[in-house]
Formats: sequence, structure tokens, C-alpha cells
Amino acid sequence: MAVTLNAAALGPRLDRLPLSRFHRRLVIALAGMILFEWVETYAFAFVAPVLREQWGMSLSTVAVVAGIGQLGAFGGGVLGGYLADRLGRRRTMLAFVTLYCAATVGCVLVQNPWQLIAARTAAHFGAQGMAVVAIVVLTEFVPAAARGRLQTYKVAVGSLGIPIAAWSGYFLAPHWTWGWRLVFGLGLFGAVFAWLIHRWVPESPRWLASRGRTDEAEDIVRSIEAQCGVHSPAQDRPSVAPAPVGTGEPPRLADLWAAANRRNFLIISTMWVTGLLAYSAFNTWTPTLLAENGLDLDDTLLLSAALGTAAPLGALVAVPLIDRWDRRHMQLALGTLTATLLLLFSLVRAPAAILALGCLISLTFQMAVPFLQVYSAETFPTRIRALGSGTANALSRIFNFAAPMLIAGLYAGAGYTAVFVLLAVLSAVGGLVAARFGPRTTGVSLEATAADQTRHPKEAVTP
Repeated sequence: MAVTLNAAALGPRLDRLPLSRFHRRLVIALAGMILFEWVETYAFAFVAPVLREQWGMSLSTVAVVAGIGQLGAFGGGVLGGYLADRLGRRRTMLAFVTLYCAATVGCVLVQNPWQLIAARTAAHFGAQGMAVVAIVVLTEFVPAAARGRLQTYKVAVGSLGIPIAAWSGYFLAPHWTWGWRLVFGLGLFGAVFAWLIHRWVPESPRWLASRGRTDEAEDIVRSIEAQCGVHSPAQDRPSVAPAPVGTGEPPRLADLWAAANRRNFLIISTMWVTGLLAYSAFNTWTPTLLAENGLDLDDTLLLSAALGTAAPLGALVAVPLIDRWDRRHMQLALGTLTATLLLLFSLVRAPAAILALGCLISLTFQMAVPFLQVYSAETFPTRIRALGSGTANALSRIFNFAAPMLIAGLYAGAGYTAVFVLLAVLSAVGGLVAARFGPRTTGVSLEATAADQTRHPKEAVTP
């Protein structure tokens, strides 16, 4: 009985820990890996104008290259989430990191658009599988009171990949015929942080306990407590009442449609689909659309690099807000603000106005990213946490697959302004859905959230 009771107490014990060197190392390893994943993910947006000149790529071919990689991201998100819940967080994350680094080598060596499509599909597959597990890992280790804040620090560091890709595209891509290969090659530095993950990131005790491996979970929690300078409780004096321990039953996609999870899965999926579609379309298409509307290549790349530089600042602005106010209401406020800025952006043509509004849009988009990441992981129980948040994220990639064709067709048929009006509408939807239907998770333990939704699946999703 003592082992069962202590397994039930693992979550609260992790929540009570003070932030320490262990948590800092965790953020550094995960954030560094995400940084170079974002370099690779956004690199194409900033080298696309150069590749159009070198390879004679049409706008529709650019759309195919930008869109097809989303199929890889879809597969990586679903499979990564499933394997993380089935085989473990740490093992799955390292496997996808290895695949991502190998695919990045392929991106550097490609000789034509079709090879680039294949290499970027594989890179997106590995990167997305790694990213969805990283969100869950950080969520499960960090105390409830600091869960959003540390997730935001991870996003702040990771989003440095956007300006790195942007400024590398500006300084390298236009000046040498092989400069764009150097931009893609920057993603290989992620291997350094993969090694840090191997050294610093243990398996999630919450996942181990959910699989019935309570002794291993107890050992890891005691090790973390020692690193935090906290005395571990005696085995025979649990600090919480008994609760059911996981039976080791493997996760299934059908579990996302069970009564306790269905509505939340639909909410989180809607938030990911609308939010990521608007976010990625803005970052991917802005350089090309600016070039199509008369700005020369150097000015386009310079403006795009400046927009990308604003992204990490947005995550930093979110740090004091994310654990202070209800995440649902902050999502609504950020979505409304972003939509307003996008409408204004659609009307301006002067480079100075484009720069100012574009930086603000990048900032508000990036403020919303950590809210969405941590919220999507908080709403699912441990047994299907990675599968639920990963699949919801992955569904957005299917829509992103069609998005480049949609944006290209909308631009051709209705013009520049219509593109940004669509992005404004998408930005507002996610916040509206979260505020109206989403459960409250800010400062609430993962175990309490899961228990509440199991007992009252309908009531748990009301504001």
C-alpha cells in the first residue's frame, strides 16, 4: 500500500518543489533543441525568394514546398505523441531528434525542388515529433505555480530561431549561390542540445507512475528533491490520500473521443488549427508577398529579418502574465489584439508602417505561443497527455498543408489585403473558443485537472 500511496503523491511532490538547477537545466536543454528546430522550420521562408531566382521556382512551387512539409509534421505530431505515451517521453524525444538532425543534412545537400520537398518533409516529421514531446516533458516536471513561466522561457529561447533564420537569410542567402545551404545547415547545431537532453532530462515520473512503474518514478522524484534541497518523505508517510495508479494500458486515438476527453480535444484542436495557421502563414508568406508587391529582394529580406527579431520579445512579454491571469482570457485578449493589427497591416504599404505593424504582430503572435503550448498539455490526463496535445497540434499541420495553396489562390483572386483579413479572422477564433468553452488550468495541479474532468466531463469545460 505504501508504494501505491507514494505513487499518488508524486505529482503534488513535484508541484511543491522550489525552482532549482534541475529546472534550469531542463529549460536550457529543451529550449536549445527547440531553437534550432525553429531555425530549420522557418529557414525556407527567408530563402524562398533566393531559390525562386536560382531555380526559377514559380509561386505555386513555393506553395508546394511550404505546404508538403506540413504532412511530415502531421505524422510526427501524432506518432510522437502516441510513442511518448506508449514508450516514454525521453526515449521518444531522443529518437525524433536523431531523425530531425539526419533530415537537416538532406536539406543542405538537395539539388532541386523535389529533393527539397522530401528532405523538408522528413525534417518536419522529426522536428514536430520532438517538439510535442518537449512541451509535455516540461509541463510534467515543473511546479504548477511556475508551469507557464518556464514554458514561456523555453519559447523565448526557442523563438530566437526565427531571427537567426531571418538574419542568416538576409546576410547569407542573397550573396552566395550556396548561402541558402548554410542557412539550412544551422539546424545541425541542435545536436548539441540533443546531447544535453540525453544527460539532463530523465524520464517523466508522472508517466512512469501512470504505467505502474512506481519504483522508478519514486527514485527519479527523490533524485530531483535532493537536487532542489528538499527532504524526501518517508515511504510509509504519504502526503496525500490514495488515488488510482495507472494500469499500463496503452493509449489509443479512440481515447481522445471518450466522454471525458472529447470536448477538450475539440477545443484544443480548434485553438491549434486557427492559431498556427494564422501564425505560420504570416511568417511564411510575408517575405514573398512583400516582394510580389514591389519591394526589392534586399528590402524584403531586411524587413522580414526585423519582423522575426520581434518574436522572442513577445515571449518575454508573456512571462509575467502567463501564471498570473487566466490563460483562457489572455488567449482571447491576444487573439483580438492580433486580429486588429493584421487588419491594419493589410492596409499599409509604406516600409516604415509595414515594419512597425509587422513587429507588433510578431510580438503578439509569439506572446500567444506559450499560452497555447502549456494549455494544450494541461487539459489532458497523463496517460494520453502527449497523444492528445500532439494530435491536436498535428491536425493544424493538415490545414497548414492546404494553407499555402489557399493563400496563393486567395492572393491571386482577391489580392494582398484579403490574405491578411483571413489571418485576422483566424487569430480571433482560438481566443473566443478558449474563453467560452475551455477549462481553467492556471495554477491547478495536473492531477486535479484530470480528476475534475473525469468526474464532471461537461462541467469541467465551462468557464
